[in-house]
Amino acid sequence: MMRSMMTAATGMEAQQLYMDTISNNLSNINTNGFKRSKVEFQDLMYQTLREPGVRNFEGGMAPAGLEVGLGVKPAGTQRIFEQGSLNQTENPLDLAIQGEGMYQILMPDGSVAYTRDGSFKLSSDGTIVTSSGFQVLPQVSIPQGAQGFQVTADGRVSVLMPGDEMSIDLGQIELVRFINPSGLKSLGGNLFATTDASGLPVVSYPAEEGAGTIMQGYSEASNVRIVDEMVSMITAQRAFEIVSKAIQVSEEMLQMANNLKR
Repeated sequence: MMRSMMTAATGMEAQQLYMDTISNNLSNINTNGFKRSKVEFQDLMYQTLREPGVRNFEGGMAPAGLEVGLGVKPAGTQRIFEQGSLNQTENPLDLAIQGEGMYQILMPDGSVAYTRDGSFKLSSDGTIVTSSGFQVLPQVSIPQGAQGFQVTADGRVSVLMPGDEMSIDLGQIELVRFINPSGLKSLGGNLFATTDASGLPVVSYPAEEGAGTIMQGYSEASNVRIVDEMVSMITAQRAFEIVSKAIQVSEEMLQMANNLKR
């Protein structure tokens, strides 16, 4: 009976983690560039009471073994880097990525992080930064009094200065891709960091080498699907109830066994 209780307890813990992940997905339904997570599970080790193919005393071979599973464990949480819907904002500093790629962000400690959130702002010196004030790489600074800020699909940034007829080219935005984006480490604040699992960043210009294009005046919404998450929530709730029932039944069976009298 104790084995069934411990096995069921692992199931309840797994469903609790499943519910935690669903809650985080739903909480970020309005987070720009957010990528939903999916929990993956694996069964635990098995207690083998009889190996398959064992011969009995009469020489017959057992066609199947006798194994008892010991529960379940979370194997990992995978980020689904599926394109979110693009919403028009008419803000020239909102730069959505249509296709693959991420922006490079310079962190205060000198490291580089990556994001799909293209809702940028201007710092006090005209540098393009994130909502948290982190600088976008490569650095692009807008001169004071500039007009007609434009970003083309291939990432070229240009402005028109008062009195000039020709626009000034300020640089070109770069995008980064990873062979395994699911291996990136979440830092919070819509930022990711590289790991050994993600592989090295592949830097290219937009619309080149498989990278996506830039859409100025658009923001990428979260790729969370409310209906799918609600269905997953109901599934997790029912599974939790059923597994908890297994613990209750095991306790009742153990109680009955303890109350047996000769």
